[in-house]
This record gives sequence, structure tokens and C-alpha cells, in this order.
Amino acid sequence: MVRIQGFVAALLAALVLVVPGAVRAGEATQAEVDALKKEVEQIRKQLSGPSTAIPKSPVDEAVKGKYGPNATVTTKNGKLKIEGLVQIWYYSIQNDNKGMFDNLNGTGIVDTNEASDNDSFAVRRTELTFNMDIHENVQAIIRIDPPRENRGIPNLPDNKGLFKGWNNVAPEYNAVNGPGLGSTATVSAVQTGAGRVPGLLKDAYIRYHGVVPHHDFQIGQFRPQVGEEGPRSSAELDFVERSEIGKISEDRDLGIQMHGFWWDDRLQYWLGAFDGAGNYFGGYPTHPNRSDDNDYKDFLASVMVRPLWKSETWGSIELGYAFMAGKHGESGGRDPIATPLNGLNRCETFAMKHGAYGSYMPGGPVKGWWMRGEFLWMKDRNAPGTVVDILANGGTDLGNTDSGTGLAQSNPAPIHTSGWYVATGYKLSDSIFADKAPSWLKPWEFAFRYQAMGNVMVADQSLNSRTDIFQTKILTAGINYYIKGNNAKIQANYNWVNDPNEGRLEKSYGFREVRNDNFIVNFQVAF
Repeated sequence: MVRIQGFVAALLAALVLVVPGAVRAGEATQAEVDALKKEVEQIRKQLSGPSTAIPKSPVDEAVKGKYGPNATVTTKNGKLKIEGLVQIWYYSIQNDNKGMFDNLNGTGIVDTNEASDNDSFAVRRTELTFNMDIHENVQAIIRIDPPRENRGIPNLPDNKGLFKGWNNVAPEYNAVNGPGLGSTATVSAVQTGAGRVPGLLKDAYIRYHGVVPHHDFQIGQFRPQVGEEGPRSSAELDFVERSEIGKISEDRDLGIQMHGFWWDDRLQYWLGAFDGAGNYFGGYPTHPNRSDDNDYKDFLASVMVRPLWKSETWGSIELGYAFMAGKHGESGGRDPIATPLNGLNRCETFAMKHGAYGSYMPGGPVKGWWMRGEFLWMKDRNAPGTVVDILANGGTDLGNTDSGTGLAQSNPAPIHTSGWYVATGYKLSDSIFADKAPSWLKPWEFAFRYQAMGNVMVADQSLNSRTDIFQTKILTAGINYYIKGNNAKIQANYNWVNDPNEGRLEKSYGFREVRNDNFIVNFQVAF
């Protein structure tokens, strides 16, 4: 490189000496000569500096200019696609420092709500998905979500009840139903900013496809196909957050699943086997990324059919049903009130859940309107010490005793609970007015949802092993503004939360209505 620069410099020097004579011979003006000398001097300065040339490799040439939408990521083997989702929340909750069980009928029970009524910003999701096609028939998917390690942010839309979803301390300490009644671990987490056991891994599975016609297979950690809202991508939700039963169905598990699809995907079915650790009531993080706690497997059968699909006149209909069952528990006999033996401390229980859903998106003059409904029923047994026993009369003994003298239920029998929701909305960009509406009006969507969930559990007043279950009802009004579809949107929801306190049994317990209506705004970018 040095020799080349020296040669060029010598050549330029010769030009400087020769050009003036040539110019005189052509009777050029002095201004032209000066301009030429200036250009030569600039070239000499550029060449006299250190060389910054970097050899070009085949990879450089291959990726030159390859960026932006749908660009391929270069990898040593296979084809990698990276996807992401960022959701930033601001939420505001009615201020009420007392919980639902606070001083029930003068028992002296302390149930604080101070950690769950603070307005705040929150990083709700930062999903990062790596989708690798390593072979024409083999695919691997990894999805992580670091905010799942935060345990101090209140569960919304309902900050009470058994199913705490994404910010659980542990399945044993769910809202008002576990030891401490919301006044220990949750308060401590808010005070210290602490997290919980790492739970950032969402999905990690291998998928085989293109071998058996109309079928694919996957093994690893993923969502069993139960319901419609749970398995749906978090970037495509109609509301800021899933319904209470949708959050349960979003739960991941470790297992294997076969998927069949026919009739242009209008008929699909799933068959699977999963660990089924914990129980169906615990919600996240009961199942993901952990060893099984029993010797059995849960089996899944699910089906979806679209009898009407993308008809300009009639629209689309989708119907689905799922059934999942298995034996939970490790130690102890089958007697529902027998004290569990040492070990994993749970009696064996045949657990099951099943759910159904339906959705309709009309066509014709009312296209843009949509409606959905879903139902989920579950039967299982809670672990000892996870449901409050109000008969403790404010005691502090949290031991699992047959007499039920502690704050916690000691020998729970199997129970069942259920939940449902109905939702509807109108999306202007899909309506017949889309072409005529002004640009500022097209991105809007209006949505409403009503849901009920049996999510508050207490030990029965007369028998400690029996569990009384109460429903929470939530009405949600939402507005969505689509900047670039689901890739960039803003959502705002207001949730009217009606805690169980109006029925005869609720009044006998002395439940209080917690002022916990809330407003949430979600800022979202997906790529």
C-alpha cells in the first residue's frame, strides 16, 4: 500500500511540473492553472494520511444494503428471524389501603392493599423471539420476557383474587388467598424493588413440519392450545390485558404436542401431553421451566373449526373446544381430607379443565364489527396452606394443622371453579366507512368486555377442608389507536371492578368492597 501511495504521489508531482507548461502551450488563463494546482494539492493530502481501507469480505458484499423490513439476518447456519414486542404501561388505581378481608367481622385480620393501589409506569412486556429454520423440516423457537421477574406490580385489571398472573411471588401467595393476606411478600417487594425466582423464559421448543402431510409436531415449553385469547399473540390483544381466564390459558407448560390442519386451516386440532406441575388454579408461574412435581402427565385434546371464513357477505365464524386432564399430587392417599404425608405434600387428585369459545366477525354493511365469548371450567385441589381460614380469628399460626386453627386452610378437598367473558368492538379501518373517513378517524377502534371469574377462595366457616368460592365481575371499556396496525398502537382501558361482597354468604363473611377501579394505557411497538 505504501509503494502504491508513493507511486501516485510521484505521478502527481510530475503532473504539477508538466501541466503548467502544457497549459501555457494551450494559452490557458492563470485562474485555470491555479484551480488545477489546488485540486492536485487536495489529492496529495488525502494520500499522505494513514490508510483506512478495509478489505471487503463476501459477507460484507452479501449484506450490503440489507436492512429494514423483512431483511434476512445472516447466520452461520440456517435462517434466523428475530421478532420483538415492547409494551409500556401507565396505570392509575383508586386509592384504598385496606384489602377485602381487613378486620372481617371484628376478627382483627390485617389485609393491606397499600402495595397494590399505587399509580405507576410499568414495563409490561419486552418479548424477544428468535425463530431459527435450521433445516427445511426443523425449526427452533426461543422467546424471553425479562419483566416477568418483577413481582411488585399489581395484577390488572383486578388487583384482588386468586389468579395473580404475570407478577406472582409464587403460586402459594396469591393476593388475598394466601398466608399474609397481601401484607408480607408483596409489600416487601414494592419496598425493596425485589424480583422473584427467574421466570423470563417464555417459550423454548423445537418444531418438526413438512414431513407428515397436514401435521406438525413440537416439543419443549410452550402454551397448550386451550381457548382463544390465551394462545393469541400478546401483540394482537383487543384490550390492554387478557381476561382473567385468558391469563390462565396463556400459561406455558413443558410437553409435546401434535397439530393437524385441513381445509385451508379451517379445521385444526391439537393432541398433547404435558407435565402439569402445580395445579390449574395457580396461574403463572405454576408450570413453566420447572421439574414436574408428580409421576403423571396431563393430556390435551383441542379442536377449532371455521364454518364461515372471510366471506364478503357473511363474514367469519370461529368455534373451539379444549379438554385437558391428568392426575396431580405426589404423596398421600386419595382421601380428600387426609393429612398429606411427607414429600411434595399434596394428595393425589384427578384434575381436569375444559373450555369453549366462539367469535363472529360479520361482513356486508356491518363489517368492522366483531364479537367474542369464552368459558373455562377447572377442577383441582389447592395445596395446604394456600387458602385463608377466616375462623382463625386473627391468629398468626400459619401451620398446616388438621384442626384449621391457623390462618391457612390445612386439608383442602378438591374443588371446581369457572369463569367467562363476552366482548365486542368496532374497528373503523375495517368498516364500510374506511374509504370515506378522514385520515385521523380511521385508526380508531372501540371495544367493551364483561367478565366474571370465581377467583376469591376462603375455607368454609363450618368445615376447614371445604372451600367457598366467590366471583369477581369486571366491566372494561377500551379505545385502540392503530398507528401501524399491531406493530405500533396505543390502547386505553377503564376497568370497573366489582369484588364479591353483595351476596348472603359474602355478607356473612364480612367482605368489604375494595375501591380498585383502574385506568390503564398501553404504548406498544412490535417488530
